[in-house]
Parts: sequence; C-alpha cells; structure tokens
Amino acid sequence: MSQKTHIAQTEPFRWEDVPVLAYKEDGGTHFRSITRQVLFDDGDAAGSQLRYFEIAPGGHSTLERHDHIHSVMVLRGCGQALVGREIHALQANDLVRVPPQTWHQFRATAGEPLGFLCVVRTERDKPRLPTVAELAELRADGRIGPFVRA
Repeated sequence: MSQKTHIAQTEPFRWEDVPVLAYKEDGGTHFRSITRQVLFDDGDAAGSQLRYFEIAPGGHSTLERHDHIHSVMVLRGCGQALVGREIHALQANDLVRVPPQTWHQFRATAGEPLGFLCVVRTERDKPRLPTVAELAELRADGRIGPFVRA
C-alpha cells in the first residue's frame, strides 16, 4: 500500500511495486476468478483506499453488502453489476455507486476481463454474505435471481 505521489504503469493494468493479490485474504468459494491491487491507501481511519479489481472472463465477485459505500469506475472490458434489485450493463468508463447495506455483485462477460477502480474508506466494516433465507429471496426475484452467484 503506497503513500507515493506517483506510481508508473509497468504493463496494461499493472503498476510499479503494486502486488496482484487474492481477492479475499480468507479465500472462499463465493466468488470466481478475481484479483485486486491496492493502488493507494491513506492509512488512517479518515482516509480512503483506491483499489483495482480485475475479474477474468466469466468470473464474478462476492454477493455481499456492508455499511460502507463503493465508488466504482470501469476501466476495461464489459460485464454486469447487481446493485440492490437492478442489474446494470457495464463497459469502459461507466460509473457505479453502491450505497450502504445494498446487495451487490460484479460479473465479467465470457469474452474479456472486467477491470475497475474502486474507492472505499480505509477503515470499513467487513462484508456480510446473504443468509440462506436472504439468498432464497434474491433468487426468487425473477429479475435478478438468474444473475445471482453465491
């Protein structure tokens, strides 16, 4: 995590001295084919963190919600995002805001990776996965049920 004022891009969607990390430190089976890079971290509770996520073709992030807000900008590829009860088609330069306590999940299309920047508070709550009952309710919604991966 860097306090630098400039970080050079070393290859497409990779930056100098920024490691490509596992999406979740604790592993799990509720996501597929996704990595993260922490580009900037203010390092204090009042600060923010800028992260780059990349979802491989056909992969997806965790279906989750939490108290903190996400501000997202798509940099590459195409995909979809579930935000609450809406599914949005995504392409480069689109912006997505995920409000607090809102179910969300990102998916890449089958043909190319989906890469996006995400800004969050440095100090934030842990994500919460849906309970069995909440997941059943989401899957029962005909608009979003087929989209949900958990």
